[in-house]
Amino acid sequence: MPTTQAASLIQVVVNLENGEPVFSYQTTSGQPLPNGDITVTEAGTLTYQLVDNTGKGLKFVGVGFTTPFDGIIDAITVSSDGQLVQMLDMDRSAGSTKFQFVLTNTANTLMVLSPDPEVKNLPPN
Repeated sequence: MPTTQAASLIQVVVNLENGEPVFSYQTTSGQPLPNGDITVTEAGTLTYQLVDNTGKGLKFVGVGFTTPFDGIIDAITVSSDGQLVQMLDMDRSAGSTKFQFVLTNTANTLMVLSPDPEVKNLPPN
């Protein structure tokens, strides 16, 4: 799992394969992030930028957490244009949390869910 510092930008790339959305994650320099999993070592904001290669007008509308009360991620915001999600991580709690991005599209009224990347907080030194 790659280690990430504060103010990291992660691209969420969505392509269509056989008519279905396929998600991948990478740094802005193009380095792949397998499964989108990252490790955080200090407090900061993780910014996820949508790269929609589907032609379906995808937009972020939220993030769903399987364990929303674990204290790993402290808050999220979605940009008004739906292209960015920012997650505030104060790095006060050690552990990991899984989540899914929730997206809308212009092809229909159904929501799209991403696979579940993971954020892992290392214990403070």
